Amino acid sequence: MTVEEKIRVFAFDNSYARLPDRFFAPQEPTPVAKPQMIRFNDALARKLGIDVGGLDEQARAALFAGNTLPAGSEPIAQAYSGHQFGSFSPQLGDGRAVLLGEVVTPDGRRRDIQLKGAGPTQFSRRGDGRAALGPVLREYIVSEAFAALGIPTTRALAAVTTGEWVFREVPVPGAVLTRVASSHIRVGTFQFFAARGDNEGVRTLADHVIARHYPDVAAASNPYLALLDAVIARQAKLIARWLLVGFIHGVMNTDNMSIAGETIDFGPCAFMDEYDPGKVYSSIDQMGRYAYGNQPRIAQWNLTRFAETLLPLFDDDKDAGIALAQASIDGFAALFETAYAAGLNQKIGLQSQREGDFELAQDLLDRMAANRADFTLTFRRLADAALDPAADSNVRALFADPSSFDEWSVKWRKRLADDEGDAAQRSAAMKQVNPLYIPRNHLIEEAIVAAVTDRDFTFFEQLTTLLERPFEEQPGRERYTLPPEPAQVVHQTFCGT
Repeated sequence: MTVEEKIRVFAFDNSYARLPDRFFAPQEPTPVAKPQMIRFNDALARKLGIDVGGLDEQARAALFAGNTLPAGSEPIAQAYSGHQFGSFSPQLGDGRAVLLGEVVTPDGRRRDIQLKGAGPTQFSRRGDGRAALGPVLREYIVSEAFAALGIPTTRALAAVTTGEWVFREVPVPGAVLTRVASSHIRVGTFQFFAARGDNEGVRTLADHVIARHYPDVAAASNPYLALLDAVIARQAKLIARWLLVGFIHGVMNTDNMSIAGETIDFGPCAFMDEYDPGKVYSSIDQMGRYAYGNQPRIAQWNLTRFAETLLPLFDDDKDAGIALAQASIDGFAALFETAYAAGLNQKIGLQSQREGDFELAQDLLDRMAANRADFTLTFRRLADAALDPAADSNVRALFADPSSFDEWSVKWRKRLADDEGDAAQRSAAMKQVNPLYIPRNHLIEEAIVAAVTDRDFTFFEQLTTLLERPFEEQPGRERYTLPPEPAQVVHQTFCGT
């Protein structure tokens, strides 16, 4: 059996490549010198219906580095625009990524298979089109952790080293990530056509998105307005999920907002240690535009840009179209607040929702911020305290002033006494929404340093495997739960470009 025959197991059906030529540029990956596998995601491959068991290690590395094209692929670089930190760039596009094609999974779902770091494209804007090893490992770790946390996300199918150096501030090892997504269509994809006055392009793209992601809206009286509402609803829930695990995206540009409602582009992202609503990690976010607490507002801003691209499709009367769009955008806040409040209730162990519950949870967050309490551990230990008041000591130990937690816990326990369910049920439920293990910045940094400096992927493998079960206590893994020591604190994270 030849390599070509072995890789026909990809069930490609490339609908995006059948769109008009102006939607993309044909682009084959640029071969690399000496690809080597770092990790292949067998569990994800099975879900996708991909079987590469017949490929040896060398052939598998060549496939996921882009040196070998799988049968049925139609590699392209997608065109898109975007607002980056509020400034509009009319042409961005896949500058270092190649979409090999779309697979149809055994359950009938369509998924993009994309190589990140696959070489220059016509959209590279003088870039080298390559990816550094560190950012590839970061995206693999965090995207797969997101999947285990149950948060909509792109996935990592494979990571390979290239045997080549890429040049950033200093030479660093190159790598390629195979990313899986429901699609790579972004708000910026719509902006690409709208910026050119190409209303037919916007309509064609909207019809494609409805068929692929939101088929239920096709029968609506105004399907394009229904599409906007559906995207708003998914994004509102997604941003709420981010906040509930202490996640900061870092670059919430419109070209990094997926129309499918998935988290995409894990560049300078981070999970908070100490709770701080103003926290920023991204080295390029000098003004704090994408700080933790700003993410809902920015999501609504990005969705407003999306609505603007669809205006010609809403109504022939421009003013009427604007009024329709504004009403939809105005609905984002209520959708977000509902999802966020419900999530906070679950995190503090309330199974029913009553007036004053949100204020109770917010009071805890305010006290955590004032006392530099660790976000993840506070909520996780609260689950133990819900079962046994003696465990309060482990929560209060996280507060600079433990009496601040004591004051809050009096109100909390009074509310718990009026809630449904017994203590054991409540504690167990809290542990299903409050993870014990998250991809903490210092752990990711440890994995990256070992890989980049010594080509040692042992810790990367251990961390990735651990994060597959974020809610389950894993004996002997206590150090992974702890905040960083002062010398371990990561103050900034960086883009992978």
